[in-house]
Amino acid sequence: MTTNDIETLSGWMEPLLRKMEPAERRKLMKLVSRDLRKANQERMKQQQGPDGDKWAPRKPQNLRSKKGAIRKKAMFTKLRTAKYLKIRTDSESAGLAFTGLSGRIAAIHHYGLRAKVDKNGPVYDYPARRLLGFSRNDLELIADRVLEHIEP
Repeated sequence: MTTNDIETLSGWMEPLLRKMEPAERRKLMKLVSRDLRKANQERMKQQQGPDGDKWAPRKPQNLRSKKGAIRKKAMFTKLRTAKYLKIRTDSESAGLAFTGLSGRIAAIHHYGLRAKVDKNGPVYDYPARRLLGFSRNDLELIADRVLEHIEP
């Protein structure tokens, strides 16, 4: 997906949205953002980014450690819940955002930053795992929702 795709979508949608009342636009934005949250949650569940690429696997387990059951589970199971992945809407925009400390954790993983593992733990260079974004299917979903909304 390219920025051209997004510009094309916004080019034909903008005049339609401008004709709507602010309350109608806000209602549509909420519907679209819920659908986008669901799509992003599903991608996170599948352990892949918006472009369809699989995420880098977890760091290999320490051989001396008997623990490690967490490494066998999917990443970001709590982070992808509605409690942390919040919808932000108004009559002009729709979006998704991680809140509080979870937002910092999400940013570290999304951009592949360097951070401490624990408060007093070692520093680790996390691989980039894109958590949120648009795919072609998301753009089609947005277009479908707008068309469904304006048709009687």
